[in-house]
Amino acid sequence: MAYLWTPPAALVEQSNLSAFLRATGQPHYDALAARANADPAWLMEEVFRFCDVRFYRKYDRMLDLARGQPWARWCVGGTTNIVLNCLDKHRDTAVWDQTFLVWEGEDKHEQRRLSYAEFAAEVGRLASGLRQLGIGKGDVVAIYMPNLAETFVAFFAILKIGAIVMPLFSGFGPAPILSRLNHGEAKAVITANGTWRRGVGAPLKSVLDEALASAPSVRHVIVFDRGGLNIDTPMQAGRDHWWREIAQEGADLSTAEMNAEDPAILLYTSGTTGEPKGCVWTHISFIGSMVTRDMIICGDFKPSDLFFFFSDMGWMVGAMCACIPSFAGGRLLVAEGTPDFPDTGRFWRLIAEHQVTYLGVSPTIVRGMMRYGLEVENYDLSSLRMTASGGEAWTETPWRWFFEHVCKSKLPVINISGGTEVGGCIFTGTPNHPMNPCAFSRPALGVGADIVDLSGNPVADGEVGELVLRHASIGLTKSLWKSDQRYLDSYWNTIPGIWVHGDFAMRGRDGLYYILGRSDDTIKISGKRTGPAELEGVLTATGKVAEAAVFSIPHPVKGSAIVCACVPMAGAATSAALSEELAQALVRGMGASYRPEKVLLVEDLPRTRNMKIMRRVLRAVFEDKDPGDLSALANPEAIEHVRRSLKAS
Repeated sequence: MAYLWTPPAALVEQSNLSAFLRATGQPHYDALAARANADPAWLMEEVFRFCDVRFYRKYDRMLDLARGQPWARWCVGGTTNIVLNCLDKHRDTAVWDQTFLVWEGEDKHEQRRLSYAEFAAEVGRLASGLRQLGIGKGDVVAIYMPNLAETFVAFFAILKIGAIVMPLFSGFGPAPILSRLNHGEAKAVITANGTWRRGVGAPLKSVLDEALASAPSVRHVIVFDRGGLNIDTPMQAGRDHWWREIAQEGADLSTAEMNAEDPAILLYTSGTTGEPKGCVWTHISFIGSMVTRDMIICGDFKPSDLFFFFSDMGWMVGAMCACIPSFAGGRLLVAEGTPDFPDTGRFWRLIAEHQVTYLGVSPTIVRGMMRYGLEVENYDLSSLRMTASGGEAWTETPWRWFFEHVCKSKLPVINISGGTEVGGCIFTGTPNHPMNPCAFSRPALGVGADIVDLSGNPVADGEVGELVLRHASIGLTKSLWKSDQRYLDSYWNTIPGIWVHGDFAMRGRDGLYYILGRSDDTIKISGKRTGPAELEGVLTATGKVAEAAVFSIPHPVKGSAIVCACVPMAGAATSAALSEELAQALVRGMGASYRPEKVLLVEDLPRTRNMKIMRRVLRAVFEDKDPGDLSALANPEAIEHVRRSLKAS
């Protein structure tokens, strides 16, 4: 079997996965995975032992399925806290005085470094201030902050007192903030007066204030002064507090002892219609899944690594940035602003100057940086040891560009996919397995991943099917916030007894795994189901478009027809000739039946805060229908861009 990349023997020998295989006595990954799926409780016992997961009180039972798979309970009787595992355990060790967090502002001359000891002291001071305000166990506290060191201080301070973190995307307007605050019944919000965005001071507190006018549960707002912004920040007496005034100097607050399955993080993901879904991670679920099982064991994150994933606290990656390096005793790089400002090479400069060793990317970031050509070649990226990608399905052109120009055709791309509801991975890459473009090495350990038809029967290699989980895993959301029935209907009731994730997937004849897009985005042409990613890959391969989104619409004769929305490369002329060229590319690449009904050339595509393109919104705009829940849109102005293109076409 031909592979684009095969792991060097030395990398395999030194990987955390190989060490875990030796520790568990398993000969290879597939044997380990089979045992893990047969006995998920055994797997987690081994993960906890290997990674030294800490408890105040050891659990009585690893897994309780008395109420069935949807209601699985983990670490029954055990007590712990994310802060115990990510900060407190390093006290009185060599790690304590080492650097944990490196921060750089949009102006690179603004930089900070915090050791574990310094960072934990800041966490303790804020936690004491929150406690003085009457915030405690079980209270929901939202974080509406940009990429600052204090954003991560706030994350751990909330958890330290046993409250529940509700991350909010820092680009949200008042409406999505309001819906989440009210649905989660948040008691407090931690925010900043503003941040720098492309050289302009962007307010945050004033945006939040609009939402708070209709959010009666919020009793306290803690405001960090970003400094240097010259932004007016009105403060409401009795409700609003400056961070510097409530943080308790010299505070030495003990970390709250929590039941292992007490809620720790309430993170919302967009629903197709109606209100967004509140996913619940517990103090043990995220540590046991994404942090240890997925990223340390399979993803090979090591204590010597500096982790950098340019993201926002409002997405799953925010919690990953907080917990993965801190649990391992590694380091974290945090950057304010955007990857391509104040100059288009900023993203690469950050990696080179700070000597990043473990780089996370989304395909959207890569496509965005591709627009600037081979500027990446001007930077020394030799510090990189490992790369990881997630958030959406790749297409081949940006994957190859990243592999060739960033990985230098030598480093693996640890491709991961799971989701907010899963709290970890369903498919994962590893440094022990070969790679092909866009592929995943294997199903994640112990999650019961399978690819099935609509009756729940496994499909053959090379055939497309629904991605499912055959049993609960430790990371799965604990129902949906205040919505047990919606939880069952969304995931467990489509094929009774099986979690249906909503993605189409395939095990290729190369033995690797591929995600082909959301199953509700599937395009059926001439009786054949096709994932939009395959068609979008043909369009981006022309080199004429930076991004593409393909969706289907009803057709009176053919049943369904294809519409393409494309963002031309920087400097490219938008014209009828380009639209026709792209249409012809699909015909040549896929066949005459795939000729699109229309090719729209747009300035931007509507996407969620974690940069997933919302094809259902494009379809609704094209058909002049209600697009449903738009609260997760990071760029609502893109809808108007699409409407203008429609009128002009």
